[in-house]
Amino acid sequence: MRPFPARAATPTAAERVRSILAAAHSMTVVSDGTHTEVRRLDGMGAMGHFHLRAPSEGVDAPTTPRVPVRLELTDIAPTPVRDRLRARVTVTGLLTDTYRAEATESACVEFGQAVLEDAQGRAYVTLHALEATELDPIATSEADMLTHLMDDHSELLPLLLRLVRPHPGSGLLRALPVAMDRYGMTLRLEYPRTHHDVRLPFQTPVTDIEQVGPQIHALLATARRLSHSGRLLA
Repeated sequence: MRPFPARAATPTAAERVRSILAAAHSMTVVSDGTHTEVRRLDGMGAMGHFHLRAPSEGVDAPTTPRVPVRLELTDIAPTPVRDRLRARVTVTGLLTDTYRAEATESACVEFGQAVLEDAQGRAYVTLHALEATELDPIATSEADMLTHLMDDHSELLPLLLRLVRPHPGSGLLRALPVAMDRYGMTLRLEYPRTHHDVRLPFQTPVTDIEQVGPQIHALLATARRLSHSGRLLA
């Protein structure tokens, strides 16, 4: 296997939005002029509080008033990288019943649109795209896996760095994991005045959380082979 280029497979906008909705620990609900901060989503994600559905029309339309609502979520890197904000997601729609943060049942929202904003720009995601997208099996475990790598296996990061091409120059201050998804891992390369991200793709997309360990071991095995080849050529 050859070392990886700086650009490789990444999740679609719909996959990103789905993951952020599932993994979020907090969100802001804006409705009827009121901002409600909802924290400690307890592993349910935003969709544990809201059920998204297609707009009602004709005889199926509800007779009760519908109130515009906006859900605002931020995706923050779990590791101590520079510029930890990874993305923002905004979902707009109409509430068909009263929302209460302490409610045990989810409120129903007639979906308007979902917007993903990140370093690549702005993308609009439809309800159909969200419903057709499977949840990334890593999404709700990503933070724990990345912090475990940082806290308990930081000695592996220089090894993973050997997979990056072109290889970082002498001005590199540090390389930290900033994201992981079903397609691979992202490292953030930090320099004195700038930073950029590089992808280390898995051999195949992960379909089950149990596949993550073997995929990371495969990355490390490739890095070790490169390291060994470099010594032989030196």
